[in-house]
Amino acid sequence: MEEAIAKADTLIEAMGWIRRFRDKTTVIKLGGSLMDNVEAMRHILLDVIFMETVGMRPVIVHGGGAAIDRAMAEANITPKKIQGRRVTDQATLDIVVKTLAGDINQQITEEIERLGGRAMNLTFNTTPVLFGEKLLLENEAGEKIDLGFVGHVTRVERNVIESLTYTAQIPVIPSVCMDDNGQKYNVNADTAAMAVAESLGAEKLVFLSDVNGVRRDKNDPSTVIPSLTADEAQELIRSGVIESGMIPKIEACLGTLNRGVGKVHIIDGRLRHSLLLEVYTTQGVGTEILAGPRQAYPSA
Repeated sequence: MEEAIAKADTLIEAMGWIRRFRDKTTVIKLGGSLMDNVEAMRHILLDVIFMETVGMRPVIVHGGGAAIDRAMAEANITPKKIQGRRVTDQATLDIVVKTLAGDINQQITEEIERLGGRAMNLTFNTTPVLFGEKLLLENEAGEKIDLGFVGHVTRVERNVIESLTYTAQIPVIPSVCMDDNGQKYNVNADTAAMAVAESLGAEKLVFLSDVNGVRRDKNDPSTVIPSLTADEAQELIRSGVIESGMIPKIEACLGTLNRGVGKVHIIDGRLRHSLLLEVYTTQGVGTEILAGPRQAYPSA
């Protein structure tokens, strides 16, 4: 009986958040080693289906770097990256498009349907929604770096995505784009998710990875910081608590908050039902980053 009461208490706690986020859009970015964890992915997609069932409007944006690396190895192509981005010649682009916009995207969509949800894959083969242009990076000397067929998103077909979410379908979007002439480009999955979240004016942008959030000690998962305002995040960067590769990610998150996204969450997708625990409980399980002051728990 006590266990049953505890379950009921959890539902009551969730009710306030469910009411607050009803009809709000959440963009969920999937990527990294998480994509190879079949059990973790199953629970994540169950969480996404639950979110849609209780009235939220989830949108999935995904990468798939490990699967691309495997496909390149089979083709005897050695991966090369500059500033964390994959150098993409025509042979690599063909693999990226087949792997992301074909294999992985179809797998995610079919798994959502198998688990009882409704999903639509938005790819070059169905309805593309990400459009952009070639990306040129700069080195320390200010010289342009050509990565090949690597792009960044400049336009998102918002109406297509929203039309699906209004009809209780979950859009599944790979991190690739095309320009107005039909040229396809490989796109960093984090920046693709940010572009989608900004275009939709999303309530939340959730990064699911194998890290449980921003930590005071990067080597100690128990030191995760549950909530950060933009000012607090900047102070942690200045003090060195947030360092190295986490700095550009957090700075990009802060930029996204300035462009209309309500909150950004960083959570460990390997934790069973981490998405539901982060969104529908007061404490959460990862780090939320918000532009303004913290909100009180909504009254049920």
